[in-house]
Amino acid sequence: MAAPSRSSDRTPAPLSQRTLLEEVLVVLSLSLLASAVYAIISLTAAPLKGATVYVVPRVGFPTQIANIVFGLAPVWLVLYLVRRNGEGPAAIGMAWDRPRRDIASGAVLFAVVAVAGIGVYLGSVALGVNRFVVPVPPLGHWWTVPVLLLRAAEAALTEEVIVVGYLITRLQQFRLSTAGAVGLSAILRGAYHLYQGWGGFAGNVALGILFGLIFVRTRRTWPIVIAHFLLDVGAGAGYLMFRDHLPGA
Repeated sequence: MAAPSRSSDRTPAPLSQRTLLEEVLVVLSLSLLASAVYAIISLTAAPLKGATVYVVPRVGFPTQIANIVFGLAPVWLVLYLVRRNGEGPAAIGMAWDRPRRDIASGAVLFAVVAVAGIGVYLGSVALGVNRFVVPVPPLGHWWTVPVLLLRAAEAALTEEVIVVGYLITRLQQFRLSTAGAVGLSAILRGAYHLYQGWGGFAGNVALGILFGLIFVRTRRTWPIVIAHFLLDVGAGAGYLMFRDHLPGA
């Protein structure tokens, strides 16, 4: 009589469309869909012209670290789910098998996006359709720069793993077209940036389309994560150096 097969030898059964849909809704509700809802509320509840919005809460160091750690929980959830389902991180572009190439690609992507992003932001603030964004932690502390770097890493991983690698992959599994998957991902990205204003929305929809198209072509998420990290660090460094000369400051 043959020995019963071990559970580790069994190939996981494909998940049903209903299960995948519920999974996506749970992940998004715990992360960026919730952020989008709060951003829309913020947009309708306060003026844009002449207003300032702080990306990083004005709290102390212990709370900053707690926010970063627990803010990464949805990323952990996504990686757990793809491992449990038998897909693995590579299915959402997160295989760390060519770091030098991914870092180089991310740096090039950052350079391409940065100039256009600065122009959209400054123009939107000048036109009064965007709030003045403070992208750094409270100033004057020893932990200001370390928290800036950690927050940039958190945002890059959360947004790109969930909204690009994971969401576009799942939408394509729902038989959605490439244009539809990339478009929905980009609209979600724009929506959770609405707390900044209409400039933040439009700029991030455009960024989402670019990042989404790069992902579906390369099936790599790490270059996009690297580019996002560098964009956030660059925005913070630019604010620290030129804050007294920015429109709306």
